[in-house]
Amino acid sequence: MDFNDTPEEAAYRTQVRAWLEANAPKQHVGADPEGGGDSMAASKAWQARKAAAGYACITWPKEWGGQGGNPLQNVIFGQEESKYPIPPNPFQIGLGMCVPTVMNFADQGTKDRFAGPAIRGEEIWCQLFSEPSGGSDVAAARTKAVKVDDGSGDWLISGQKVWTTGAQFSDYGIVIVRTDPDAPKHKGLTMFWIDMKDPGIEVKPIHQMSGGSGFNEVFFTDVRVKDSQRLGAVGEGWKVSLVTLMNERLAVGGATGAGWSQFLETARDTPGLDGQSALKDSALREKLADWYVQAEGLKHTRNRTMTALSRGQTPGPESSIGKIISAVQMQELGNSAVEMLDQYGIIIDSDLAPLHGGFQSSVMFAPGLRIAGGTDEILRNIIAERVLGLPGDIRVDKDIPFKDMPTGR
Repeated sequence: MDFNDTPEEAAYRTQVRAWLEANAPKQHVGADPEGGGDSMAASKAWQARKAAAGYACITWPKEWGGQGGNPLQNVIFGQEESKYPIPPNPFQIGLGMCVPTVMNFADQGTKDRFAGPAIRGEEIWCQLFSEPSGGSDVAAARTKAVKVDDGSGDWLISGQKVWTTGAQFSDYGIVIVRTDPDAPKHKGLTMFWIDMKDPGIEVKPIHQMSGGSGFNEVFFTDVRVKDSQRLGAVGEGWKVSLVTLMNERLAVGGATGAGWSQFLETARDTPGLDGQSALKDSALREKLADWYVQAEGLKHTRNRTMTALSRGQTPGPESSIGKIISAVQMQELGNSAVEMLDQYGIIIDSDLAPLHGGFQSSVMFAPGLRIAGGTDEILRNIIAERVLGLPGDIRVDKDIPFKDMPTGR
């Protein structure tokens, strides 16, 4: 691994630092960490400012409206941007997953219509994949699309999606639907882009234990879409969705929040059962050692990824390791911190709780993170099969017509 910037990377970092110093927010604006409500205006303003300077979509090709930069430049900008109190990023799903899928599979008119507004933060996108009966099995989608029998070529979409992030403030979305129930589950799917303001679409935010509503249920009742809104060929939706899912793995990334070093500082100032510092507890010290080793492993895994990017190489599926380790650690660390704080652990008031309630936020956010971008089980399969080369799981439903699969009801 090479831990140092090349001369070109160092020059770019200097350029980014100067721009951020002159343009980045110096204090937090808005209070909604999910990117909606009061913080939306600040988020859109920051996105527009980055777009005007060429920092909104650094790696996108110039014909898409990007800068045609390399992935490491994008990493460098993200590293430097994280040092400032920037507003939430409700554009991550659209720019990281949805719009790149549209740009890969739509006609030129559609590309021209959507790329610019998305980059500038004028329009927000959501990804409509998960369903109540499917979990992380995207190919188990039961939301269906049928051709309208009037010669128009239009389709009618009916069904339900769930756990859709940001649907309540999204303008557009991409949706995977079942168009051929006679085909095996991976071969009867088709993808469309849709207008989230269509009267046949109902969005119901899911109230989470954190008090927020980042996830949503989305219901489709005879939503009429034109065939020109189709992304890819009919029945090839699974192949199209793989493009989205690979982008999702990179966009979701690792967990953020209070880490082992913040836990260490809090433990040092927290009395244990004997009245001494909680750090005197040998069991707690053992946990801290484990978290430190995990954090160092993740740091060097990211360094390997950055080295590969710096050399013009493409990182492999080992990037799946990052989320599965960091999300689990976030949950364990948050739970241990709240337990260590005893009765004070239930205080979530950011003005009273340690780290402005960071540990409590981790407890409530981590379960969702362990689902987003693929559950722990899905990621373990990816690591086992694609990194370690182990035999794949037996999938008895792979070649069965979807209509013949048991519904579980």
